[in-house]
Amino acid sequence: MPDAPDAPHLCSCRHCQKLSGGPVMSWVCFPLAGLVWIGREPVWFYTYPQKTRRGRCPDCGSQLCALDDGATSIAFNFSALDDSSDLVPAFQSYAHDAVSWLRPVTDTRPTAAAGS
Repeated sequence: MPDAPDAPHLCSCRHCQKLSGGPVMSWVCFPLAGLVWIGREPVWFYTYPQKTRRGRCPDCGSQLCALDDGATSIAFNFSALDDSSDLVPAFQSYAHDAVSWLRPVTDTRPTAAAGS
């Protein structure tokens, strides 16, 4: 993967819950510049609200990544990476949609970025 990972986080939006079949999806972003697919490229499909493409493995169907139209970075699921052991979610998007029985992620981003 090119460059260092950015914005490791969990997403609790209802959309990610339904696509993953679980209470959250884990995401980490990488710049698109320099990205090279090894092997086959994912199978792409658009998801709600028709501006985000999701990539799934062409062999097993696992959710691998998400790419917004016009974006300069791509988000990968932690579990799609060969080694995600050093990744720790720094925040949780759509925490208001989170299931009540799962403890929310404490936001550890710098104060200036926390409001974004």
